Amino acid sequence: MKLLYTPLLFIFYSTISFGQNTIAISANKGVTKINKHIYGHFSEHLGRCIYGGFYVGENNTSIKNNQGIRLDVVDALKKLKIPNLRWPGGCFADTYHWKDGVGPKEKRPTIVNTWWGGVTEDNSYGTHNFLNMCELLGTEPYLSANVGSGTVQEVAEWIQYTTFGGVSPMSLWRKENGREKPWKVKYWGVGNEAWGCGGNMRPEHYADIYRQYATFMTGWDNADKIFRIASGANSSDYNWTEVLMRDIPHNMLEGVALHHYSVIDWNKKSSATGFTEEEYFVTMQRALQMEELIQKHTAIMDKYDPGKKIALVVDEWGGWYDVEQGTNPGFLFQQNTMRDAMIAGVTLNIFQNHADRVRMANLAQTINVLQAVILTKEEKMILTPTYHVMEMYNVHQYATLLPLQLQSNDYSFGKDKLKNVSASASIDANGAIHITLVNINAKESQDVSIAIEQTKPGSKNLTGRILTSEKLQDYNTFENPVKIVPKNYTGASLTGNGIKAKLPPFSVVVLTLN
Repeated sequence: MKLLYTPLLFIFYSTISFGQNTIAISANKGVTKINKHIYGHFSEHLGRCIYGGFYVGENNTSIKNNQGIRLDVVDALKKLKIPNLRWPGGCFADTYHWKDGVGPKEKRPTIVNTWWGGVTEDNSYGTHNFLNMCELLGTEPYLSANVGSGTVQEVAEWIQYTTFGGVSPMSLWRKENGREKPWKVKYWGVGNEAWGCGGNMRPEHYADIYRQYATFMTGWDNADKIFRIASGANSSDYNWTEVLMRDIPHNMLEGVALHHYSVIDWNKKSSATGFTEEEYFVTMQRALQMEELIQKHTAIMDKYDPGKKIALVVDEWGGWYDVEQGTNPGFLFQQNTMRDAMIAGVTLNIFQNHADRVRMANLAQTINVLQAVILTKEEKMILTPTYHVMEMYNVHQYATLLPLQLQSNDYSFGKDKLKNVSASASIDANGAIHITLVNINAKESQDVSIAIEQTKPGSKNLTGRILTSEKLQDYNTFENPVKIVPKNYTGASLTGNGIKAKLPPFSVVVLTLN
């Protein structure tokens, strides 16, 4: 290996281009920590996400559970190191009244889920179930408060019920319902999609409503200061972000949300598994649009908040396709292929590369809904390609982002072009450098040359993992749950010029340099 030394510096220096894809990483210029919360998840009362997904009931004897919570799901999500979990919605949140889900179950009223399938729920899963489950998972809860059909008092009392350790009507009620100590609930969403299912509001009206709710959300003895997240823009609605940043006092605002789904056409989606290369290409166009969205929303936020104190929270993202044949259209159940692995890989790279502003995100959704990481069928459970990408990428959690410069050749389809390679890099507390690479090209391998600027000389050990499959449309099934799993990657090597790697078509690779 050719090393160029200075007293404090040596460089893996690229003197030639290996192929047309090159990456230059500045390993001694990292400043921003990658917040682990960008790896958050989303659980809505939608289809079989809660009932039959997380929760199978306390009296279920065929599935191992802890107070009704599936233990196989708990074990899988612990391995994923999920940092936070959003609940109860989504659109459902603005019809949900939390008091209906606490107290004796036989006295709880039912609720009709008018948003998703028109099913009647018995409110057997409520606040205690969710917050106790978060403790079981070792994750932080993110509660989405009802602004669309609720009241300021209802939200204030929910905060008091869950977080107040002193004597009050709500804390006494919590104790009567079996929970002596308060939970720790830091993250609170002030409504959901206020521009749509959360009330069809204008941004100016929502900004005023937000100010009213936020006023009464603090003051309790929560150990952690409450982190209030405003209902943010739908994809490229930049005016929504402009109004919120302009009209909401910044001492009342900790985060602004953003929702964006990789959907081909809202009126004509695609099959989750029987898609064409053209449909794949368009889906990736939609996914990669996240880069532009974050840049433009960040530019607006920077104008009002140059110190970047307010976080951009992408609390709904993922692929959205037609539901599986024979399932309830309102349940949004779809399979998960290598296409979804591509979406996950490039999106997480984008989030990490914008870690100075993007400090929280939530994949939609955790189990049995949209781009799920877990699918269940009675006692059976499978992990999806998306699960495996998020598990591979968790090496970045709370590591320091390393600036990189990427030059990629093009993936062309018809007259349109996308960049073949997506990348992000970080250095962890032990000094290990982690590089995540995605080749979105459906047919062609990509050679990548990586130059790394280092701060300490010494022997280096390069290891890697890869997720790929024979066909882009491949997925795990209940009959073959391990068709797609991460494997050791041997396609990269140290050279006199740094690292060279060959990325197979539609593959996700994680390299670790110790």
